[in-house]
Amino acid sequence: MDPVFVDFATRPAKLSNAVVRQHRCAVAPTYVVVASGGHLTVDFMVPDGEEIAEAELRMSVLGVAAPLTAEVNGEPVAKSFLLPGAEGPDTVREYVLTVPGTALRPGANVLAIHNAADDGDGDGHGVIRLRALTVESVGHDGRARRAAGRGAGERSGWVFATERRRLGASAWQPGADLRLQLDRSETRDAAGEREPVTRLAWRGATGAESSVGFRTDLSGFHGHFRDADGSLGELRGTLTGPLPHDGRAAGAVAQHFTTEEEHDGVWSPAGLLRLLLDDGGAPVDRVTWSDRAGAATSLSLLLPVIAGRPAAPGERRDVTELVSQVWASDEFTDFGEVAENLVKSGGKWLAHEQDPELSFTFDLPVAVSAYSLTSANDVPERDPAVWALEGSSDGRSWTLLDSRAGEVFQGRYQCKEFTLARSEAYRYYRLRITDNHGADETQLLDVRFFDGGAEAAAPGDSDFVGYRQGADAQPVGYRGTRIPAPVSGADGQEGDETGELLAVDFSDTARNLQDAARLLDQLTRYLRP
Repeated sequence: MDPVFVDFATRPAKLSNAVVRQHRCAVAPTYVVVASGGHLTVDFMVPDGEEIAEAELRMSVLGVAAPLTAEVNGEPVAKSFLLPGAEGPDTVREYVLTVPGTALRPGANVLAIHNAADDGDGDGHGVIRLRALTVESVGHDGRARRAAGRGAGERSGWVFATERRRLGASAWQPGADLRLQLDRSETRDAAGEREPVTRLAWRGATGAESSVGFRTDLSGFHGHFRDADGSLGELRGTLTGPLPHDGRAAGAVAQHFTTEEEHDGVWSPAGLLRLLLDDGGAPVDRVTWSDRAGAATSLSLLLPVIAGRPAAPGERRDVTELVSQVWASDEFTDFGEVAENLVKSGGKWLAHEQDPELSFTFDLPVAVSAYSLTSANDVPERDPAVWALEGSSDGRSWTLLDSRAGEVFQGRYQCKEFTLARSEAYRYYRLRITDNHGADETQLLDVRFFDGGAEAAAPGDSDFVGYRQGADAQPVGYRGTRIPAPVSGADGQEGDETGELLAVDFSDTARNLQDAARLLDQLTRYLRP
């Protein structure tokens, strides 16, 4: 029979050969709650002519659970079965029940999980928190368990809504979402690398630091932070869902590394690492985490700096095309004289202010060494005269890079270049114009940014260094080199065609809907009188 697989730890739930219905159940971020007197039913198919001597029902249950009754086609598999006590309220345990082959029949089958408690007692014993279940014939080829493993890998990426409370404050304030993905694969102990993270600490390029501990079921965390200005506070988060399948979320993209470990002075391949940690601030340059099995990892990252068109080392390059977003305190939208024109060939920018502000956002930090401003087509009095250019890693704390006063453009469409005394990598740049030449409006035709060129990387350079320490093991050296993100087709195989890449964006939802539609069609045929 095709394996039955239901995973409630993702949204939407992952289904294989299953249509799920419920009564008196509630959907939580990483599980389904079966309340007192409620039940969950799973419709699945067994092919005609297939004889099954015995099957296994595996259930992943969170914490202490109420007694349950399990039935297949009305035949009891377990009656008022009290699951053995868990180690804690958030401990995930797996239980295996035997399904006799006589309970299964060709065609449509129904598995029912009932909460057998009379009523809740207020301490969690009156509910069943179900994360996943599988049904597979004994002597199976492990397809359901491999599906569960794939699900666990995909669940290594999460999105948390956060709140911050500064030291001495009484109220929590909303913070930026935390997007997290830590996934190691192709290691000596692949199963161990799937263990959920329990503690996590990180530092941004500005010096801001955070450290959190996760709940056992990864539904949230609590911790603390120190901002770049030294201010302290508490940090907490609530799980809102998994990362998209491709690891992209709000402009954040997972980085992929091939890694090595050092044993007795010899470096050996240690599999792949997929890493994403985005807290809405500066890029992260240090990450430390530990998992439920007791393994710990710490690494320092070489931050990538966006480069422009290919050029010889040291040759200045125009990197303006790498600006992903432009914002202005004011712009003349009626005539299309908007801020975006400053980095594209589309006309000028006009603001109805003498002291407007402009900000430019790059996808990754860029070390700008010079910039240029070009005057617009008319009204010299609108030309900027006094301004400052600032850089920021997080869009909140700004560093002065250059300031000008009494600047005069000698004609229309004149381009003036300005060299910075310091060149550091920032993701955000802000041009604060504080005065012009007397008009009520300010305008520019063009703003360009230049870097100082890039030195070629030395052969063998790593993109991170650190250490790894398994439970009850000695620490070993750990290093990694960035590699391009893999391109996957709908079946998880590598592919180069654009059609395969598009299919993967919707593959989970499409497969779930197609499987459900196929199964419902089969059920209808079998149940039709």
